Amino acid sequence: MIALLSRLDAHLSRIPHELIALLARLCIGTVFLRSGLLKLEGWADGTTLALFREEYRLPLLSPEIASWLATAAELSLPLLLFAGLFTRPAALALLGMTLTIQVFVYPNAFDTHGVWAVALLYLAKFGPGTLALDRLLVPTPRFSASSAA
Repeated sequence: MIALLSRLDAHLSRIPHELIALLARLCIGTVFLRSGLLKLEGWADGTTLALFREEYRLPLLSPEIASWLATAAELSLPLLLFAGLFTRPAALALLGMTLTIQVFVYPNAFDTHGVWAVALLYLAKFGPGTLALDRLLVPTPRFSASSAA
């Protein structure tokens, strides 16, 4: 059994950071972009503002400001993730949004928000990988596969 686990570990350790980071960027970015597109569609009929007034009820921010900020973040930050541009700040901003949603809006949705948080924390810690525009801004060693090991 130990030998089998060792072989499995050896095979899994060959999965490149670049692949994991790219999948994390695309998958979590898609979650937030879809939400932003739904909010954008909801501006026409008042659904978005109604959600922030009646269901989300964030403290400290008016529903009008919160709805605009959330919509703007969900439409812009995923595009940065997709391009791998300013990946770490974008991931941290979306992580903050995730924590806000978890604490103030849907506190019983830890299973979903936990998955989002893991992907965003991975990107914040290890970066976007070499298939990213960030590579042009920061020297290669910081985004190499060895830094993810």
